[in-house]
Amino acid sequence: MPLPDLDSSVGHSFGLELDAVLIRQITEVSGLKMEQDVIELKQNSTDGKYAIKKLPGRPKAGEVTLTRGLTEDNSFESWIKDSRFGRMHSARRHGAIIVYDYEGVPIKRYKLINAWPKSLEISTLKAGDTSVLTEKLVITYENMEVD
Repeated sequence: MPLPDLDSSVGHSFGLELDAVLIRQITEVSGLKMEQDVIELKQNSTDGKYAIKKLPGRPKAGEVTLTRGLTEDNSFESWIKDSRFGRMHSARRHGAIIVYDYEGVPIKRYKLINAWPKSLEISTLKAGDTSVLTEKLVITYENMEVD
């Protein structure tokens, strides 16, 4: 039986949703992945041959980098202040990275569990430069689920 013919999706825009607050001006998302440890079980088979079996281990925590143009919105800065000053009860949040199509309809949601901001980087400030100023937020998370 052949597989169904599915159209590939093009991510037109991206958003970050945290505690029902949506930030839609995100231009780039990188490093988003699910990963787990691999356990190697080394054993001898019944006929005496050496065999290695690979088993799934614990899930690994991850990091994702979000880039957006510099705006007056200070949601990234206020969130990172909580983690910098050790207020982890308010810094750890559940959220989602949302991929939208060209009509603004959500295509996919990547839920981040116990996410908190690790770093915030502002692009190079150079007088006379005409490039867009950006800010990069690195978020670390304990687990990810795909909707």
